[in-house]
Amino acid sequence: MTSKCCFKIGFILGLVFVCTNAQEKVFNVLSYGAKADGRTDDSKALLNAWRDACQWNGNGTLLIPLGEYMVNGAIFNGPCNGSAKTFEMKGVIKAPTDPNIFCKLESWISFQYIHDLDIKGHGTFDGQGACAWGKHPCATPLPYTLGLYFINNLIVHDIHSNNSKGVHVNVYKCINAKFRHVQIAAPDNSPNTDGIHIGYSKNIHIADSNIGTGDDCIAIIDGSQNINITGITCGPGHGISIGSLGKVPTQEVVKDIQVKSCTFINTQNGVRIKTWASSIAGMATNITFDDITIINASNPIIIDQHYCPERNCSGSTQESCVQIKDVTFNNIRGSSNSKAAITLNCSASHPCKGIMLNDINLEYHAPDAPAISTCANANGKATGKELPPSCLK
Repeated sequence: MTSKCCFKIGFILGLVFVCTNAQEKVFNVLSYGAKADGRTDDSKALLNAWRDACQWNGNGTLLIPLGEYMVNGAIFNGPCNGSAKTFEMKGVIKAPTDPNIFCKLESWISFQYIHDLDIKGHGTFDGQGACAWGKHPCATPLPYTLGLYFINNLIVHDIHSNNSKGVHVNVYKCINAKFRHVQIAAPDNSPNTDGIHIGYSKNIHIADSNIGTGDDCIAIIDGSQNINITGITCGPGHGISIGSLGKVPTQEVVKDIQVKSCTFINTQNGVRIKTWASSIAGMATNITFDDITIINASNPIIIDQHYCPERNCSGSTQESCVQIKDVTFNNIRGSSNSKAAITLNCSASHPCKGIMLNDINLEYHAPDAPAISTCANANGKATGKELPPSCLK
């Protein structure tokens, strides 16, 4: 009797194992004709492999093995059949250097309208941006390396993005996304190469990653809510920014943002909120910067409501209409390479409200030391250590 029971249990478990594995299938791009020689355009092979993985009524994995894959551009569309889909990248995907190709792209590689997507694999997106920085003929902004659009339940981990022509990763209208162990790199003189750019998205968590670019390491713009950023090392770059806000008519509130346990090394800014000088009405609220280490940043803490990077803003004498309120800077320490370690330059028509500075310790080592704080139209209070002394009222 015992042997019969054991046989039945073993038989059932075997069926479960077979059925489970029947639902999982790998779609190797080499089986679809990819050359992996770094010269031949492998876009078609990747798209055909994705088509079958997406249509598979189970867990489908598009696999990119070791090798170099030239891809002139690819849009991986959903919705997909079955359950989760995986884009497993072990090789290097290389972007085109011909402006006749890349000038036509908004995103070089994009995923859109997908539920439950996992992008992983220790591979590299090589944007080959040096061919375009400052010398391209494109009439539109240079393409993002990776566009993530209208995706619910997204995981991106253990990937590299190098030398994007424009923004490295653009996250738009995504819900429930997690980024971890992501490596993003571009030189400090590469223009507009933001690391991760987030807009109109909710429940986004970015953790334990290294980002160094020629622009913001992470930029959080309109409509972003419940964004959690933890354990990021940023540098070079322009820091982690909320904004810029107030430029386009379709403004949505930015709220519930937490930036925690991050380190900034030789960056232009540390933690920043920026809104256009003459702007559409909007709001940024419930924002916390906590446990931040800053090493030699030009603007360790900055709110700039007169943002105008090209200094040619139409109507720039007008004030920002974006309301900034309930912002906490807690336990921020390190060093500034400019005398103004804290700049709170708020709007005269919509002054900042509820600004909290707690335990700030920012040193400045220069003949004109010590560091100072500068405030305009900023209301709040300071507690704990105050170096430099607070200018809040």
